Amino acid sequence: MRTAICRSLSRRALLSPETVASMPLLATGSVRGIQTSKADPLSKEYKYWNREESKHGEYASLLEMSPWSVKREARIVSLSDRNDTANDALHKGKLPYSSQLLGVGETLDDVEHLADQKPNILFVSPSCPRACKVLPKVLEAFPAIEWVHVRSAGLDFLNPEELQTDLSKNIPFTNAKGQFSSSLAEYTFLSCSYFAKDLPRLMRQKQAQNWEKYDVEELRGKTLGVVGYGDIGRATAKLANAYGMRVIALRRHPEISANDPLCDKVLGTGKAALNELMAESDYVVCSAPSTVSTRGMVNEDAFAAAKEGMVFINLGRGPVVDEKAMINALKSGQLKGAALDVFAEEPLPKGHDLWGLDNVLISPHNMDQTETFMHEATSFFLMENLPRFICGEELLNRVDVTAGY
Repeated sequence: MRTAICRSLSRRALLSPETVASMPLLATGSVRGIQTSKADPLSKEYKYWNREESKHGEYASLLEMSPWSVKREARIVSLSDRNDTANDALHKGKLPYSSQLLGVGETLDDVEHLADQKPNILFVSPSCPRACKVLPKVLEAFPAIEWVHVRSAGLDFLNPEELQTDLSKNIPFTNAKGQFSSSLAEYTFLSCSYFAKDLPRLMRQKQAQNWEKYDVEELRGKTLGVVGYGDIGRATAKLANAYGMRVIALRRHPEISANDPLCDKVLGTGKAALNELMAESDYVVCSAPSTVSTRGMVNEDAFAAAKEGMVFINLGRGPVVDEKAMINALKSGQLKGAALDVFAEEPLPKGHDLWGLDNVLISPHNMDQTETFMHEATSFFLMENLPRFICGEELLNRVDVTAGY
């Protein structure tokens, strides 16, 4: 009977704090086998969510089954373009129990009138123009904010340097990593095969109706270096293992991946570590974020250290790579080729040297752009982290604002 009543309540207005406080918790701290303290072992180990490996909608189901699991209300302000259809589930859909959307806007003026309702969550979309300028002002205007969620994997559009204030450092930030990894891992191996099987030659021979056999390379037995071993890097390593490749990973905290079965070697950051990875790898994929410490990280010295004939793949952020040094390495033959989905300047200007290089595969920063990828990112907020917040549980995909990722 009580379950039926609570399900009915969950379809109606928010519970008052007094009502929530009066609802007893289950003695075991679980509902139908869902442990509220250990709901996601993967998050405890890696601290991020992955759509292939993590459990889906666990706390959303918990709220649906037992509204007395509510620990706090969620009062959300969305900094987004109102016409951004990827946010429809948040802006127009049914929200998890004990949450409400207070308003949507692109500037402080759009949402300032909501201050009396004490919003405690900010949802920030890349579709919000000048978000890097708006967000600090909104945080100052809304002192009750307890959490900021960013609907993208990268924070560079927010200019993290602007957020390194005492106020921002005391507020947890999360992002949408784990949504885009599989498609970018697939792109990595399209790129590897593009050069290993010499697809440009195949296309030329088809155009000329020329039946001429030639030797190709195997990926099996080759070494893949991963610069920035986060969720994208790990998804790439998983496919590399399936191909029979050796994997060298580079990350800021190598101890996190010390026992990762996907890696043959894990290195920390720094010039010597990067040069070591470049020297040992046949293929290098760069999935590092753009931060103060990573901009220009893959520089002339790194390319000089590269194994001759190496293929370089960049799908993280363009500014991480010294493009002039990379172009010189491509022209000299130090690099066999490069596959680039990101650039220092986007769109890549007409007349740029990279357009004219035959050994470069160029894509317009769209290799994670599936039909539903941004909708899935919004769904992660609604079905994973928002219910966790309401239940008083640890948030997934915490971001270090100081580091920028």
